[in-house]
Amino acid sequence: MIALQVNGRRHEIEAPPETSLLDALREHARLTGTKRGCDIGVCGACTVLIAGEPRSACRVRLGDVGDAPVTTIEGVAAPDGALHPVQQAFVDAGAIQCGFCTPGMVLAAIALLARTPDPAPEEIRAALAGHLCRCTGYRQIVEAVQLAARSTPPSR
Repeated sequence: MIALQVNGRRHEIEAPPETSLLDALREHARLTGTKRGCDIGVCGACTVLIAGEPRSACRVRLGDVGDAPVTTIEGVAAPDGALHPVQQAFVDAGAIQCGFCTPGMVLAAIALLARTPDPAPEEIRAALAGHLCRCTGYRQIVEAVQLAARSTPPSR
């Protein structure tokens, strides 16, 4: 049994320590907002925040997480359901199409804005370089992150 702090809640995961964090989240904790894409850490679909840093959940072993808090897309909206400012900016900028890449992009954008509150477009593109999107062409995604930076700073 391995204990994880996910989205502010303790989860007891009955899985071997070499299980990927992605499998632990999706199969054991039933948090399916973290998407399974490439399983080799190059598409960004499975991005979560571990201690505030974006990581590919498919490349992190469950036993290596330790006490670090994990945030998934399910953990960023307010308790009343209000969208996080980054989520709202993605909606407002039309930065979502099929939505498959959106959870990972939103989490990477939250991490970027936490360390760089007013990033230049090049900084946004660099922070999202490991995220593949087939639908939007990235222009709207960069615009969404800029919009979020201009709105209330994401602090949740």
